[in-house]
Amino acid sequence: MDLRAELLKSIWYAFTALDVEKSGKVSKSQLKVLSHNLYTVLCIPHDPVALEEHFRDDDDGPVSSQGYMPYLNKYILDKVEEGAFVKENFDELCWTLTAKKNYKPDRNGNSIVSHQDAFKLWCLFNFLSEDKYPLVMVPDEVEYLLKKICTAMNVELNSCELDDYLSQEPQGQGGLTVWQFLDMVNSGRLLRGIEQEAISMAVEEVYQEVIEDVLKQGYLWKKGQLRRNWSERWFMLKPSVLSYYMSEERKEKKGSIALDKHCCVEVLPDRDGKRCMFCVKTSSRTYEMSASDTRQRQEWTLAIQTAIRLQAEGKKSLHKDLKQKRREQREQREQRKAAKEEETQRLKQLQEEKERKLQELELLKEAQRQAEILLQEEEQRRRQQHEEMQRTLEIQLREAEQARASMQAEMVLKEAEAERQRKRITELEEMQERLQEALQQEVKARHDEESVRYAQARLLAEEEEKLKQLMKLKEEQEEYIIKTQLEKQVLKQEMENKNKCLEEAQKQLEEVRVNRQRVDQDVMAAQRKLRQASTNVKHWNVQMNRLMHPIEPGDKRTNVSGGGFAGYHPLLCRRDSSLKLKQKVEEKGSDPVRDGSKENVSNGGNRGPPPPSDADPMATEPSN
Repeated sequence: MDLRAELLKSIWYAFTALDVEKSGKVSKSQLKVLSHNLYTVLCIPHDPVALEEHFRDDDDGPVSSQGYMPYLNKYILDKVEEGAFVKENFDELCWTLTAKKNYKPDRNGNSIVSHQDAFKLWCLFNFLSEDKYPLVMVPDEVEYLLKKICTAMNVELNSCELDDYLSQEPQGQGGLTVWQFLDMVNSGRLLRGIEQEAISMAVEEVYQEVIEDVLKQGYLWKKGQLRRNWSERWFMLKPSVLSYYMSEERKEKKGSIALDKHCCVEVLPDRDGKRCMFCVKTSSRTYEMSASDTRQRQEWTLAIQTAIRLQAEGKKSLHKDLKQKRREQREQREQRKAAKEEETQRLKQLQEEKERKLQELELLKEAQRQAEILLQEEEQRRRQQHEEMQRTLEIQLREAEQARASMQAEMVLKEAEAERQRKRITELEEMQERLQEALQQEVKARHDEESVRYAQARLLAEEEEKLKQLMKLKEEQEEYIIKTQLEKQVLKQEMENKNKCLEEAQKQLEEVRVNRQRVDQDVMAAQRKLRQASTNVKHWNVQMNRLMHPIEPGDKRTNVSGGGFAGYHPLLCRRDSSLKLKQKVEEKGSDPVRDGSKENVSNGGNRGPPPPSDADPMATEPSN
């Protein structure tokens, strides 16, 4: 049932309430006021020009519903947007107009429902009523609504009392009107001994479930996202969203969880001091919650799965879908009932045909018996006549020869008569055979009837097989959902393993950094040693240059063994040791600082004088 059909039902009540004379027409001034109020509650921009243009003519008489419908469709219903207005305000406007005229709660002397509860029952009636005018609700839907109200109060509906009331109450168009329904509830026959407050709470619960599409509501414990603490919240589940509030008065909304076909709900093990836990997984976040007991957790998980299924199927309301299914079941039941009545009528006709044929057969048998009696009487009479004739012939045979010829002629005639009687008997026997064939045809008709019944049973079996196939498809779908959840868990485990590997790699990188720092310290120590060695080499080079100066005339000559200076050999030994140190440093490092140190060592070594030759010019004495 779309939004336009829902609005038209309430508007129909408002229009009929304005029809005081019950003539099917309403004055134009009243329709203008009604249209103005509809503009307001439906949040549509007012169009007074169109309103005046539509109702402006020379005739100021009333307007029928057919005359009002074009304006209603073009300027009001076509501009309505779902979600842009509060439907409860719209329903209250139409209820106020129609209740003043039609609702009489004190007609039976007492009333067990309040005016607000009567309004909610009126809304429920409009939702469950048939899409035909005048609006009525079939007995099956009446029983369904009363059972839901009684279930909300934890009492059982008295079906016998309801059947008695429905049989006594005149039903137009195959159901009850809303005023008959409210009178039935106010009579107290079905809700005897129940307090008005309990009835009001039950009506409110059913109204929220059916009209406001509240699948389930109640208190749950919810785990926070930032502080990770547990808070008790009042949750309200609808097909598209799971909202939660500070308390059941729903004055302060704390947040909501958008549901779609990609969401899922899972049961969690008890932890953190919480029991009966479950979670709702969306594409962006996982919400953890805790119920009061196992039954509540099961009810919540089933309700959330129902909401996700409705989103996956593209349906906005659970009870609209259930209402359509109940209507289809009623239609199928009526079709089966009509087929059964047709089959019963056909069997009745066959039975009447059978009885008629049996009567005809009895008549034929009676005629055959009468013919046999007549034949026996005729045969007996003929025998008597034959005996008399024989006696007469025996007497007259001796008297006259002339009577013999006439007697023979008479015997020929009698034989012809006997031949005709035999033919009559043959015809009766053929008639008996035809009657037997008719009986065989009747037996064949019975066999055909049994074949038809067998075909019907086969069709029922095929229908059951299709139903089993549908259930199997549903089970496969549930298995696929479970498989998808398992794959999600596997992916989550792989992500955890990768995170562990990343942490190990970070630890190894940290160790490499520590080793690098230690190596850098070693390199700095080696650089300090190289700088010290370079300083020593420079000092040695200075000493060697000082020793390598030629001896001036008049200087004291020192005798050296082997043709050299006395202190020159130790210096050469030190130089060789510095050269060995330089080679070791070049083999050890690749650091730029080390390369610079090597260069300094090399330059310091190269600044020294070349090694002395075998011929020492200083060893030659000056000539006299």
